Amino acid sequence: MSIGRIIKKIREDKGLMQKEVSSYLDIGNSNYNKLENGHRELSINELQKLAVLFNLTADQILNYDNIVPEDVTVQDKPDLEKINLINQLEEEDKETVFKIIDTMLTKKKFKDFFNKNI
Repeated sequence: MSIGRIIKKIREDKGLMQKEVSSYLDIGNSNYNKLENGHRELSINELQKLAVLFNLTADQILNYDNIVPEDVTVQDKPDLEKINLINQLEEEDKETVFKIIDTMLTKKKFKDFFNKNI
């Protein structure tokens, strides 16, 4: 969840209006709206002010509702899902994975070749 969505959710959970929060932050309503909609970055100063307003720590705001990504494992997934997960990697990481697979397949072919011919 983006920081803007998190702030919006906390604001709504606390029963506050956008103009109340924008006034507290000393920014215009349109700037605050842009913040909630992800069209503007949150400054450290604003994060600190929100922590006071919401009676939360900055860490609690950033990790609101304890939304923490879960570990991803491919071992027990179907083959098609494994490929889809690999395709989600950054290009450099995908290249590394494919080089490892190429190396292992080449090693297996050589091993099979030697076992048949020796």
